Amino acid sequence: MQTTTPDAAGATVLVHEPHPGAVWVTVNRAQKHNALARPVLAELAAAVRTAGARDDVRYLVVTGAGERYFAAGGDLRDLASVRDEAAVMAMMEEAGAALDAIRTCPVPVIAFLNGDAIGGGAELALACDMRLQSTHARIGYIQAKLGITSAWGGGPDLFRLVGPAHAMRMMSRCELVSAGQALAWGLADAMISDGPQGEDFAAFTKPLNTCPPQVLRGIKAQAIAARQGLGWQAHRAVEQKHLVQTWLHDDHWAASEKLLSKGS
Repeated sequence: MQTTTPDAAGATVLVHEPHPGAVWVTVNRAQKHNALARPVLAELAAAVRTAGARDDVRYLVVTGAGERYFAAGGDLRDLASVRDEAAVMAMMEEAGAALDAIRTCPVPVIAFLNGDAIGGGAELALACDMRLQSTHARIGYIQAKLGITSAWGGGPDLFRLVGPAHAMRMMSRCELVSAGQALAWGLADAMISDGPQGEDFAAFTKPLNTCPPQVLRGIKAQAIAARQGLGWQAHRAVEQKHLVQTWLHDDHWAASEKLLSKGS
């Protein structure tokens, strides 16, 4: 995959691979608070699909440029023309499909909240499988301030993740949830105090960097099954399919031989 460096001029979405198997996708609109115009979402989704199709990729990291905003929601200028039911439905389908590319990406997708994730930006964060939240970053479903509800599948994601009580509280009060509170609620998976290049991020991702890609894909397949509400038998079928694939892989037998040699 062709990659761009984080300082590529003019690009609204940047893709780079700091080390093999870890692909970073960055919304590069810091001057616009990383607002999610529909063309930006389409470009983001394309980058995710391209990286996810590679057999050697272990996981993706989605983040925003700068330190103030992960993403500040939909781009109001882009959405100003959405003024009838058909246009609203088309917007929801288009933007929702872009976030679905993340939800159904075959490898784990981590949201690194370098700054605030609000409105549609919060929906983007929850479309990811895990969230690492900078200590100064907040996450909030503030759509009600614009007199609307969630739009891109982020409502079901929030209610599933934190439960009806916390979800109702967040959405109706337009709360901006701190990193500590997000961690306590299960909204975030870790707090990052020293930036994306620091020890906190490295400690969280270290196990993923050594996990075989096919194993991570098998785990993500079960995550997709759970998110989509598949019944027990259907979910188990997904589990069985990936166990067969990983059990018969050379990586499994190499790991088994290594453990056996230690015990001999």
